[in-house]
Amino acid sequence: MTLRLLTLTILLISVSYGFAQTKNTSALKIAAAPKIDGRLDDEAWNSAPVASHFVQNYPTYNAPLTNQTEVRLLYDNDAIYVGAFLQDNPALIRKQLTSRDGEQQQDVDYFSVFFDTYNDHQNGFQFLVTSANVQTDAKVTPSSTGSFGNFGDKSWDAVWESKTTIGDKGWFVEMRIPYISLRFAKKEVQTWGVQFLRFSRRNNETAFWNAVDPKVNGFVNQFGKLVDLKEIQPPLRLSFSPYVSSGVRFNESGSKKNAEWLRSGGADVKWGINESFTLDATLIPDFGQVVSDNVINNLTPFEQRFQENRPFFTEGTELFNKSGLFYSRRIGARPSGYSKIESYYGDPEAYAIKKNPTLTQLYNAVKLSGRTEKKLGVGVFNAVAAPMHARVHELASNSDTSIQTEPLSNYNIVVLDQALKGRSSVTFTNTNVIRNGAARDANVSAFDWALYTKNNRHALTGTLRYSKIFGYTPYSSAYFLNTDTTTINGRRYLNPYDGFSGTLRAAKVGGKFRYSASVGVESDKYDPNDLGYLQAPNEVVAQASVSYSEFAPKRHLLNYSYSLNYNRIAYYKPNLFSYAEISARGFWLFKNFWDLSASAVLQPEGETSLFELQTNGYRLKKPWAFYTVASGSTDSRKRWFVNYEFVFAEGASVYKPYFKTQVGLRYRFSDKFTLSADVDRQHDNLQIGYAFLRESNGAPIVGYRDYKDVTTVFTGTYNFTSRMNLSVRSRHYWSKVNYLSFYNVDAKGQQIPRAFINGQDQNFNLYNLDAFFTWDFRLGSRIIAGWKNWLGGEDIDGQRYNNYFKNFNQSFNVSHGNEVTLRFIYFLDYNQLRRKH
Repeated sequence: MTLRLLTLTILLISVSYGFAQTKNTSALKIAAAPKIDGRLDDEAWNSAPVASHFVQNYPTYNAPLTNQTEVRLLYDNDAIYVGAFLQDNPALIRKQLTSRDGEQQQDVDYFSVFFDTYNDHQNGFQFLVTSANVQTDAKVTPSSTGSFGNFGDKSWDAVWESKTTIGDKGWFVEMRIPYISLRFAKKEVQTWGVQFLRFSRRNNETAFWNAVDPKVNGFVNQFGKLVDLKEIQPPLRLSFSPYVSSGVRFNESGSKKNAEWLRSGGADVKWGINESFTLDATLIPDFGQVVSDNVINNLTPFEQRFQENRPFFTEGTELFNKSGLFYSRRIGARPSGYSKIESYYGDPEAYAIKKNPTLTQLYNAVKLSGRTEKKLGVGVFNAVAAPMHARVHELASNSDTSIQTEPLSNYNIVVLDQALKGRSSVTFTNTNVIRNGAARDANVSAFDWALYTKNNRHALTGTLRYSKIFGYTPYSSAYFLNTDTTTINGRRYLNPYDGFSGTLRAAKVGGKFRYSASVGVESDKYDPNDLGYLQAPNEVVAQASVSYSEFAPKRHLLNYSYSLNYNRIAYYKPNLFSYAEISARGFWLFKNFWDLSASAVLQPEGETSLFELQTNGYRLKKPWAFYTVASGSTDSRKRWFVNYEFVFAEGASVYKPYFKTQVGLRYRFSDKFTLSADVDRQHDNLQIGYAFLRESNGAPIVGYRDYKDVTTVFTGTYNFTSRMNLSVRSRHYWSKVNYLSFYNVDAKGQQIPRAFINGQDQNFNLYNLDAFFTWDFRLGSRIIAGWKNWLGGEDIDGQRYNNYFKNFNQSFNVSHGNEVTLRFIYFLDYNQLRRKH
């Protein structure tokens, strides 16, 4: 009995040790490239080493794989080739057509390969192809976890070839990934990190060739090895993507005489300066064909942050975003003087505004990025924005005046990111904005570090930031606490100023039980907002959290987790308590693949805000509050898919409840056509905040208001082929604000009743309709036809149209703007041109 027990123990240890080991594979070097037809019938595939014995990661870690998978690798002087055979019953293979990078939560199987070409265990490339031969590619970063199937930055698009076929015993994948789409060091013999993934949709099974343990922190550090890559030479990576774009835009009056003809042309250039570094440049960029922003009726004191949709600023910018100091929407944004033109010259009896650009044109933008053999990542970004001018016609003198609304500006970022052993790294970032003339300039420097223990279970991370503003900034009360000013020619300006911030966090990051504690400080004049985004500085933040996660399936659950968090926020100057928050959250994933999360948050001491009233020297005191959130989704494999979120909040007796309901519906009509709808409604029965009014002495007025908003979004996608689709997105936003009472505030932020002010209610509507037909007619080349329709921020009679449906119908009866565009992009690879010549 003792001998049997000992033998069993040794066997279990050996099995566990075997699973923990890093797997190795190799690739066969070939003289003639295989034909990429998804058949794997070229002789070279039979001679290549086989990578198999995949390990399930989800839903049950370490469980046997349902169907066997075999992967082979080939390479030559131009590319690396991936061939995979995925055994399965052909009738059960899911093969929905999706848009590029859009395979998640869709009814489709897929296969993916990952390369860590520098073998630094932190950074990599992902190439994924679905059973319907739709491609996804992504840059994988140290923060990638693979949660919900997202392993990195999918905005990065490479040029590579793939083909899939379905046979009588499963399906086949064949890929050709040219070296121009990768970056690697110049060595005689190379070792890369490599990982293979197979996802089977009908049972939501995810399996990796080298085991990926959910209890282990990180993803790239769990890759296997691709060894003995010999004599591969990084090619001259030089490609051009010239484009021409044309169209017409009608303003909201709908009159043909106000039509604006759109004509543009330029080029994107990629140049591999050496084996590691690539220069990306865009000349005369045109960013018209992007999805409309989700603008809201913003009643908060903070700037609304918008999603970046412009490809040049989303592709390959992971290094520039590492420190969180790059908000690319600053570049090419609305000119800073736009609103002044509208307000100063808005009297139609005195002036006619003939031109007032809503966007700042760029002359060019350049990115240089790469990583050396010593694992040092280097990134340089630069963009030059043109000066913008408005043209105003004065009726009395019958003369035109040109007014500059934005000066010539240069935006620059430099990043040095050194990967250390394991998952550790240190990063230096500098952002710099220089504007022509006497306009304000800015410089921000940052040092970030992440240090992990050898066993990858504990981490110490931190940041240091320093900002310096040069020149004089026009004073506004929105610069909340900065009152150090100078008056020049009767106008008040902020003097040059500087500030700092820093954080330190210690955490247990591996295992089922995890915890962390952190502290952060931002001085009152820390300001990264010329190229970054910070809602407000002047905070001292202390945080602590504990969590427990169970990854092994239980009776009714596949996995679950619980967490408890504490945050305390105070102001740096003056030393003033703002609020403390205690929150608890639970997440459960059931065996039918439904999920549910629930959380509760308590602010027991209320909140003191220095920012809400947007005026120096004034604060607003809010009483205690408590809110709960429940959210979840159904099984996304089904034709009908539902996701939801419900929020309920309550506070002191002066408050009335807050409700939020969000419901999303998606229906898959076929493997080509999908339609979804999302409705988000929130109702704050008694919202308290700045009323955007002031007393005669400049004191801000507080408003108690009944606030409602409803957002409805419809999205439809029809995929004709794996490279041709039509997408339509309709968004209607309605915000209704009824003021109930008004108050002044005393020195402690308590409200003092005042007389009611009539005429402040709002009934705000926005409507956008975006439609784009996209055809990738050859590798890297694309035709896009677009139509955009918009109603911008128009107030509709709230008394007559007093509910959502009346407002929605009325939105179609007011004047809209329209835009029709056609864009043609053609990809030219220097290596192909040279070979043809």
